[in-house]
Amino acid sequence: MCGIVGVVGQAQAAPLLLGGLQRLEYRGYDSAGIATLVNGRIERRRAEGKLKNLAAVLERQPLPGTTGIGHTRWATHGAPTETNAHPHATSRVAVVHNGIIENHLELRAELEGKGQVFSTETDTEVVVQLLDCLLAQGLPPAEAAARALARLEGAYALAMIFAGHPELLIGAQRGAPLAVGYGAEEMYLGSDALALAPLTRELAYLEDGDRVTLTRAGAVFHDKTGAEVSRPKKLTALTGAAIGKGNFRHFMEKELHEHPVVIGDVLHRMLEGESPRLPALPFDLAALPRITVSACGSAFYAGLTAKFWLETLARVPVDADVASEFRYRAPPLTPGGLGLLVSQSGETADTLAALRYLKAQGQHVLSVLNVPESTMARESDAILETIAGPEIGVASTKAFTAQLTVLAVFTLALARAKAALPAQEAARLASALLELPSKAAEILGHDAPIKRLAARIAEARDVLYLGRGACFPIALEGALKLKEISYIHAEGYAAGEMKHGPIALIDKSVPVIAICPSGPLFEKTASNLQEAAARGGQIIVLSDEEGASRLAAIAAETIALPAIDPFAAPILHAIPVQMLAYHVAVMKGTDVDQPRNLAKSVTVE
Repeated sequence: MCGIVGVVGQAQAAPLLLGGLQRLEYRGYDSAGIATLVNGRIERRRAEGKLKNLAAVLERQPLPGTTGIGHTRWATHGAPTETNAHPHATSRVAVVHNGIIENHLELRAELEGKGQVFSTETDTEVVVQLLDCLLAQGLPPAEAAARALARLEGAYALAMIFAGHPELLIGAQRGAPLAVGYGAEEMYLGSDALALAPLTRELAYLEDGDRVTLTRAGAVFHDKTGAEVSRPKKLTALTGAAIGKGNFRHFMEKELHEHPVVIGDVLHRMLEGESPRLPALPFDLAALPRITVSACGSAFYAGLTAKFWLETLARVPVDADVASEFRYRAPPLTPGGLGLLVSQSGETADTLAALRYLKAQGQHVLSVLNVPESTMARESDAILETIAGPEIGVASTKAFTAQLTVLAVFTLALARAKAALPAQEAARLASALLELPSKAAEILGHDAPIKRLAARIAEARDVLYLGRGACFPIALEGALKLKEISYIHAEGYAAGEMKHGPIALIDKSVPVIAICPSGPLFEKTASNLQEAAARGGQIIVLSDEEGASRLAAIAAETIALPAIDPFAAPILHAIPVQMLAYHVAVMKGTDVDQPRNLAKSVTVE
């Protein structure tokens, strides 16, 4: 969600800050702003809406200065107005903030009682007013920051600049990520590595409770006790070139076309011939008694698919919870069990809280992540990296199929470790996975029928997606994608559940999209579709040529996909449901890459 960029150095700060914020647009936001120090004074430029509005303000009213902070805001407390946009400032200090200050009402009442005057509806302004009050007492910036941070409750990443201190930038983190970038007599602060990608590849990450003081000369870190500490520098593989749209209209379109190479990269890393190849793990796969899967959004659907695979092939019991429920349900866990977490960003607040609960309960923790520098990566016992590259579109595409591919290979590795799957059968299933890149490319090369189907779906008010077994989560994924970017109401159901309620919704105006590959569950799904067809539903079938042919008599539309083993079918079928949502959204004229009200990385509850 919200994005932070800061710089202290020699070059003009505003263009660097605006560029960093543009690289953070994928997170989702509704206002933006920049503050710099000009002749020792704090000056700001802010705007509602997209960054192009802020860029227009900066063109009319240029903002000089070589030290500054910038922010893209996703509204929590207070409407998405220019007044509520960050940075918030007084004549002494300016602040940008990701997260939520939970005791803001208590602090606000205290500060108003001391004469501080508030001008916004945000929780963030209490940080500014608290700092201003401490600075007015004559405290130097570093001490004022330390005292203010001690009063805050909740989650935050903060960046602060101070009037009269033209080469000073202070950052702090608790429960929200913050990275320090190292340049030549220039230092940077960012809420993730992508913000800083073209500026530096040398990064250090704050740990929870850390505060960092940046000058042109470097960075000084203090931990939550106030002790000076060092934080290791790391090289990031991200570059500015990795995040362009190329010749595509939207980031989502570009990322859809990256499915084959991303799946291929994962398989190249994780399979040696037809044998699974995992990194060294600090626990014994063969000894795992139970697995707990937790994630959010599409990542949870990847976890649900894995649950089916793991129980069917590895014969290990699996519990699956959305992280926002798991963290409060606080279930009893089997000693020695594995927590299996899935996240694109590695910063999702609910999933990170689930990780910490799992560790506190003595579980091993393995995370499937796309960002190896993330907080979850640092706190997990081990990670399986999806190597999908930056995903800018808010609606997950290539990251989802990468997660599924990683989890499929992990399933084979666990099944072999448990001796639940003969070597010959495991090799056959691995061979099926190796067919995915070419078959994904085949789907992308023939999207005309999906585009034609999109014209039908774009007219609908409600859409049902049906699937069975490991394809049930793909039905959920299809419905989610359509809701996210086209704003059409859609629901995903296990096909066998249709007769237990959803069938009441079906009439000739309701498309019923079935993810129905040939395999052991085909006949059952076909029977469910017959029931829907008998009630006038518009049956739309996504299957291989054999399955599509068998259902043609009852289907209004069929999309014939390349045939593949049922084990790999969920990964392949995820691609057309995402393509369908994309084409529908384009036809409806919505903001495909940044749909309303959504953020890429949800770092608050």
